[in-house]
Amino acid sequence: MDYLNGEWSKKWKDKEITAENAINKIIPGNRVFIGSGCSEPQLLTSELIKQSEKLIDTEILHFLTIGPEKYFTDKAEDLFRHNALFIGKTLREEINKGQADYTPIYASEIPELFLTGKKHIDVALIQVTPPDSNGFCSLGINVDIAKPLAQSAYLTIVEINPQMPRTLGNSFIHMKEIDYFVLNDVPLLEFHFDEPDEIAERIGKNLANIVENKSTIHVGFGDLPNAVLKYLGNKKSLGMHSHYVTDNIIPLIEKGVLTSRKKNFHPEKIITSFALGSKKLYDFVNNNPYIEFYPSDYVCNPIYIGKNKKMVSINSARQIDLTGQINAATEGYGFYSGIGETIDFMRGAAFSKGGKPIIIMPSTSRDGKKSRILPHLDEGAGVMLSRGDVHYIITEWGIAYLHGKTIRERVLELICVAHPNFRKWLLDEAKKLNYIYSDQILPCDDEGRICRYPSEYETISTLRGGEKVKIRPVKPTDEPLLKEMYYSLNETDRYLRFFEVRKEFTHSKTQSEVNIDYNNVFSIGAFLGEIGSEEMIGNATYYLNLQLNMAEYSFLVREDYRGKGLGSFLYQHLIIIAKEKGIKGFYGNIHIQNKSTVQIIRKGGYTKIKPPEAGEKELFYEVFFDKENSME
Repeated sequence: MDYLNGEWSKKWKDKEITAENAINKIIPGNRVFIGSGCSEPQLLTSELIKQSEKLIDTEILHFLTIGPEKYFTDKAEDLFRHNALFIGKTLREEINKGQADYTPIYASEIPELFLTGKKHIDVALIQVTPPDSNGFCSLGINVDIAKPLAQSAYLTIVEINPQMPRTLGNSFIHMKEIDYFVLNDVPLLEFHFDEPDEIAERIGKNLANIVENKSTIHVGFGDLPNAVLKYLGNKKSLGMHSHYVTDNIIPLIEKGVLTSRKKNFHPEKIITSFALGSKKLYDFVNNNPYIEFYPSDYVCNPIYIGKNKKMVSINSARQIDLTGQINAATEGYGFYSGIGETIDFMRGAAFSKGGKPIIIMPSTSRDGKKSRILPHLDEGAGVMLSRGDVHYIITEWGIAYLHGKTIRERVLELICVAHPNFRKWLLDEAKKLNYIYSDQILPCDDEGRICRYPSEYETISTLRGGEKVKIRPVKPTDEPLLKEMYYSLNETDRYLRFFEVRKEFTHSKTQSEVNIDYNNVFSIGAFLGEIGSEEMIGNATYYLNLQLNMAEYSFLVREDYRGKGLGSFLYQHLIIIAKEKGIKGFYGNIHIQNKSTVQIIRKGGYTKIKPPEAGEKELFYEVFFDKENSME
């Protein structure tokens, strides 16, 4: 709308004032709210700073301030007293110097704080669109707390900007609710996230492995949560319910990935509070009925979040200790960001049917010198998420699942996704703290170096009947699953597998079967269920004889999954792995009653079977992967 020629400018002419006169309405001692993020009213903010000498002891309230204006110079501290509800880089230094205040509070609770009068607002300075023919202005790209605070303020002054997008939802304020306005036709502030690096790419790919089709997505604040959206491009029928949206939603929408058609709460709509990005994003949300904006007390309410089925909340963290406590907003005693919506969405996702509360983080600091997974958090660090709130932890090294796990199990899960350079140290520290078995080992090579988990050998097997099973190398955290499978065996199965009726499968006897070097010993398992609720239904292992360059082979399939092709698949997959590592064949002993295993073994290549001597119950076999080796 051209506000110069619009009828609205004549109708509401009595509310128009200059920026200077607008700021003159503020008196010393007032509490003033300034619109958030990229919706900061630039003209009013500049004038506020210009008149700062007159505004002694004025409290300025912010939520995520990112604008270019510098509020602090060498002037006295009491000119403005800033109060951040979430810390942006503009105020971070001053807060940690004690020159500004920080209020820790959930994003979902901010509007009520002011709407109920528990905390009053004297003046709200916000940015809106020109009014429509009915007198309604859209708050555009930032509805979050701007609408409820504008409605709570004794005096509401708006900056009307024709370049502000008109967004839909509960995003409007009527001119009757506005006391004064100034006109300012300028481009909106823009925010640019860092491009993903190799670590972000690996984290994104790990994340994509557990995000199901038809999930509803939330991304927390930060470069990393925004970056991993790029790796969801192969998903189908995703939805979004998120405190904010960025440019990275546009490709997903254009590819038909982010449709929201399968959402059960606000179907066919993206629900959000604010937009943070470039002009391209602002043009995209303009008058777009697919994206609806609501205040933070609605979007961030855990009850409403939990109404979405398969709600996936993706948040970043700065540190986690071995028991699962998360520091997401501090650096020692210093404050870095804030609570924001993280806890709201983590708990909302936990309430959701099929939901996944997720923390993503690099395993080390940027320089690689410090692990972000620690025996204990740094001194002074704030615990944002308790041990009970944490479910999935994803680093570039894999996925750990902590919910419902013991401290001992959590420690092993986290060590397995820590950077390999720090795993031995973490193991030693965990033993000192009595978190784990004193004899606990980790996968190491012959020189004592921690072995990398070979994720490239993960695959899927489709059984007879169509059921899909995940096949992957075993990890130290699979020890309980392996023990459960062993204990499920009857006496006959135990005898055929171990050549004795083994009665117990204790930690001391089984940990060596999952703590392997993936070279001299390689073991793969067949798993059903999602991470956190997996069960092992099959296992295949080889043990390399270096002198022969042959490997002894053994495998096992749980009774209820035999006859479905799983044993053959495990065997063939392990042969692929062995051949890539230059091994020329398998050998072993099989009980003469185990005829089904003999049939599987024969399918591996050039097979030689030595019948048992009189009175013996085992036959010896050799399988060569190529004909030349079989003739040696």
